[in-house]
Amino acid sequence: MRKFYTGVVRHRKSILIFFIVSVILCAVLKNFVSVNYDMNDYLPEDAKSTVALDMMEQEFEGGIPNARVMINHVTIPEALEYKEKLKAVDGVTEVTWLDDAVDITLPISAIDKDILETYYTDNTALLTVTIEEESRISAVADIREIIGDENAMSGSAVSTATATLNTVSEIQKITVIAVLFVLIVLILTTSSWVEPIIILAGLGIAILINGGTNLIFGEISFVTNAAGSILQLAVSLDYSVFLIHRFEECRKETTDVQEAMVDALCKSTTSILSSGLTTVIGFLALVLMQFQIGPDLGLALAKGVAVSLIIVFIFMPSLVLVAYKFLDKTKHRPLMPSFRKFGAAVNRIAVPMVCLFAVIVIPAYLGSNANKYYYGSSKIFNEETQLGRDIESIEKVFGQRDTYVLLVPRGDTATETALSDELHEIPQITSIISYVDMAGAEIPLEYLDEDTLSQLMSENYSRMVLSVDAYYEGEETFSLVETIRDIAQSYYPDTWHLAGEGVSTYDLMDTVTADMVKVNLAAIAAVFIVLLLTMKSVTLPVILVLSIETAIWLNLSCPYFMDQTIFYIAYLIISSIQLGATVDYAILMTDRYKENRQSLSKKEAVRQTISDVTVSILTSGSVLTAVGLLLGYISTNQLLAQLGIFVGRGAILSLAIVLLILPGLLFLFDKLITGTRKKHERKKFLFHREVINHESL
Repeated sequence: MRKFYTGVVRHRKSILIFFIVSVILCAVLKNFVSVNYDMNDYLPEDAKSTVALDMMEQEFEGGIPNARVMINHVTIPEALEYKEKLKAVDGVTEVTWLDDAVDITLPISAIDKDILETYYTDNTALLTVTIEEESRISAVADIREIIGDENAMSGSAVSTATATLNTVSEIQKITVIAVLFVLIVLILTTSSWVEPIIILAGLGIAILINGGTNLIFGEISFVTNAAGSILQLAVSLDYSVFLIHRFEECRKETTDVQEAMVDALCKSTTSILSSGLTTVIGFLALVLMQFQIGPDLGLALAKGVAVSLIIVFIFMPSLVLVAYKFLDKTKHRPLMPSFRKFGAAVNRIAVPMVCLFAVIVIPAYLGSNANKYYYGSSKIFNEETQLGRDIESIEKVFGQRDTYVLLVPRGDTATETALSDELHEIPQITSIISYVDMAGAEIPLEYLDEDTLSQLMSENYSRMVLSVDAYYEGEETFSLVETIRDIAQSYYPDTWHLAGEGVSTYDLMDTVTADMVKVNLAAIAAVFIVLLLTMKSVTLPVILVLSIETAIWLNLSCPYFMDQTIFYIAYLIISSIQLGATVDYAILMTDRYKENRQSLSKKEAVRQTISDVTVSILTSGSVLTAVGLLLGYISTNQLLAQLGIFVGRGAILSLAIVLLILPGLLFLFDKLITGTRKKHERKKFLFHREVINHESL
């Protein structure tokens, strides 16, 4: 490694030019990375609802209805006028209303009450709209212009369009505040006024390169777009800080700055790489998820940390060597305390804190597994947003309704009629639009107009549009989906397809719950193995992983004890993120304890270790806390907001356990820790002695 680092130092000007060109190129490429805001697009390709949507796109021009528009204070003729205006919007492929389900020339009193109230009640009309995926933003804006703010609209297309517009501006605001916060933290924790700027420059280049190289994925999810950059900033901040501090230490041993930098790189490689590797592995565990937002986020974050490591080992040495004179000129006295008294205080309460830790482990684990969940996107916007208010208005008048589409093989009208009759018996199904319901099995197809027929019949399938009195998710909805699927299976074994937002959410629930155990076990096992190999100890990986896992369980049990419902996707993702991002704190604490233990007693080693590492741990931990809470309290997207709260709260809990409880665990298990290390060193000594004896022979 020394030879490699010597080359890096000698070619620093070329390296600076290369990275400056790269960051300019990646800043341009970043604009071509598309962002997907539709969670249902990340279902596995073989999920039943995904297959159904693909089949519908092949067979029919219009897709599945994805928006509901409510018009207040209108007569039936006025509602029909609105329907025509909506159909004329670019990107709208279909608009369904009362006239598609019944003959509206009949007196209102002659229309079935359940069907009527599905579409029209108290002079209020509810129209079902299908919007093309690529036109969602413009179409939703045009629809809003037609209906005005006094009317309402909801649905997955509206949610996606709203999320797309809001998230971009919110993330820009979060990024600006986060950078300012990081700057303040670095000013407080570094010894030069210029050092924070150098560190931020390196981080900025790493983030821009990672953002531009995301183009290799084609598109990224809204979760990755929103959380990726700020998480990369938080988890890789301490790499540069550690390198610069090591460089300052090495300069005290030699006057040659290039030699000092090479020494600093050689001495810091193991600790920075082990820290970075555990973070990368924690993120890569998300790749095992069937729900594709996991791999999307995991790969982007892992790549981001890898890019940050490359920047630290190649770009930062070059930048620091160019700017070291400015570092010298802008030195200032330490602005943070020594934390010696804090170390003494923690030493005094070490054993009671370990006892408290033992008491809370099991309740935290049980609480973390007892939460209530949202699986889909139905609750992403709350009542404080216009979309949230619109959803509440529509549900107040028409209830919690959804639209499913059932495709069955075309040709057997008698079977279709029997199927329709049985579906009508389900209480939650309020109306069905299909060929057999509109025309009847006895009326020939040629008697229907071409537009109507094209929406109900394709070359291979007959389409049944079901209006259901059910929410987009929940136990009742999932039970309804299972019932409809069972009925369809009984009439058309393995040849039917069912789609709809509630159906996709059912498959989403089925997919992500199956991912949970697999992803967590993989992350824990991988981090454990890395720690086992780097620390040459069995005891230490157990202590470190248990410490951080308990922090994760405490984090995830908070919603249970606060009686909150959480997004399962945030619940699933945070376990890997918190493990990967905060296990570094435990590694740093343990490595320094082992180092101090070589010359100090147990108590003094604990006290000295806390004094040595608290500033470093607080630097990284406070930034992770800040960016998480910023995302939590600024984002109007409740999934992202909840993920942010989890990140921020998780960082605080990990900090608390590492600074208050881990020292006690190291103290109590000192014999096992030092014994294992001494045993390994003895084996190493005996091996070397054997080699020497063999060579002498």
